[in-house]
Amino acid sequence: MTGADAIIKCLEAEGVTTVFGYPGVAICPFYNSILDSDIRTVLIRTEQNAAHAASGVSRITGRPGVCAVTSGPGATNVITGIATAFADSIPLICITGQVNSELLGSDVFQEADITGAVESFVKYSYLVKNVNDIPTVFKEAFHIANTGRRGPVLIDVPIDIQNAAISKFKYPETVSMRTYKPTVKGNAVQIKKVVKELEKAKRPIICAGGGVLLSEAEDDLRRFAEKHGIPVVSTMMGIGVMPTDHPLYFRMVGNNGKAYANRAINESDLLIMVGARVADRAVNQPDMITRNKVLVHIDVDPAEIGKNAGPTIPLVGDAKHIFEDLENEEFTCHCEEWLNTLNGYRKMMATKRNPDPAYVDPAAFIMRLTEKMQDDAVYVADVGQNQIWSCGYVKVRKGKFFTTGGMGTMGYSIPAAMGVKVAVPDRQVVAVCGDGSFQMSMMELATMCQHNIPVKIVVLKNNYLGMVRQYQHFTYQDHYSVVDLSGSPDLEKLSAAYGIPFLRLENMEKCDETIDAFLKEDTSMLLECIIDPMDLV
Repeated sequence: MTGADAIIKCLEAEGVTTVFGYPGVAICPFYNSILDSDIRTVLIRTEQNAAHAASGVSRITGRPGVCAVTSGPGATNVITGIATAFADSIPLICITGQVNSELLGSDVFQEADITGAVESFVKYSYLVKNVNDIPTVFKEAFHIANTGRRGPVLIDVPIDIQNAAISKFKYPETVSMRTYKPTVKGNAVQIKKVVKELEKAKRPIICAGGGVLLSEAEDDLRRFAEKHGIPVVSTMMGIGVMPTDHPLYFRMVGNNGKAYANRAINESDLLIMVGARVADRAVNQPDMITRNKVLVHIDVDPAEIGKNAGPTIPLVGDAKHIFEDLENEEFTCHCEEWLNTLNGYRKMMATKRNPDPAYVDPAAFIMRLTEKMQDDAVYVADVGQNQIWSCGYVKVRKGKFFTTGGMGTMGYSIPAAMGVKVAVPDRQVVAVCGDGSFQMSMMELATMCQHNIPVKIVVLKNNYLGMVRQYQHFTYQDHYSVVDLSGSPDLEKLSAAYGIPFLRLENMEKCDETIDAFLKEDTSMLLECIIDPMDLV
């Protein structure tokens, strides 16, 4: 058995069913060995998207997605996908080929110090120097990626190590790392303190972040909120912790969130921040969430607690474990008056739009689209104005809402949606992007066709990099610079070139019938929606 064979055996032992990647000489032994496996390979069209696709697998299954690329430019191209996963705490295993061990450091063809390059945005990285270390390295990598605060792990494997004979293959059954023992159970004393504050609070609120979804604690959080009548808001990455129409859910907070959600946080006397980093996009003034209130910060990563705002009660642990413990505590909350106040704010502060009827109203379109999507459908939003409209108007029932909030990487939605569809082929998957972000991943239409991955794609087209144009509109008084997307392709002809059915919606008159046609069959389809170039989120 070679090192490459051993890597495949490790992936099989971890239940990996798909690897996304792009081959090159330095990773060829791996891709040669995978032919003798039942693991599916998907040839992505650019390496960054291999990591995004693996992210889609990870987020829908709860297990690390896997990508594999070659050395040098293959490895450096995948960096943006790794950084995106790290910012959103998504577990990935990224395998990179590397030049021969004895040539490391000599600047040979397609050599790059990838372990050094990714140091600031991986949980850990390995440079495999001994073929016999492969089983231990992979067992540790999967453990590190998917425990504690989840994240990507990179494994760099020189070609000679892939080709070397392994003396004895035995995949470890357990992992014990002296320097890595994340805390998942919450401290019982701190939990009692939280309960005591909940009993006293008149205006409690839970702010749920992406960590709740990563720990698969959304059902636990919902039961807890329903049992005690506690209102819930979310960060962008926390959208989906509760059905968006749930009476206790008051939508997204932050710069682009709902005004009534932000007001709810500001006026609360007890804020339970769970699985959220208290970063600037959700809380641009951290002092506001500590003023005149008790702040409880729950996070599996102790480094996040107190980093941006000092909590009254810090509580380190996995959200699922902590809500299970809280569910066993007997106490009473009195939130009826508070909920009546918040419902009044919801009606009074609802967003008012005045769209141009000559165009598609993206807000109304997204509401209608998600109303018509299947209950367990997966909606993947890209970055830009399309993301903010999606966050504000998407309707989630039993499905999922995915986007990238930490890094904000344009071009994320299509490859991530492909990863989701590969992992759960029976579920409806829709990617929504702008015409700028679409052009960052439109080459993956070929991947969808080649590998029969029927993702549905919506392109909100305004011929601008809309979010930057909007910023320049307010900041530089319409002095626009490098945001005009003139020269973009004819999407109808582009779709035809790939053999993908195409629809165009120019205004809201035929919105319902167009969406019905778009969603009718489980096939790839591209829907172009013409929106007002001057519309604002």
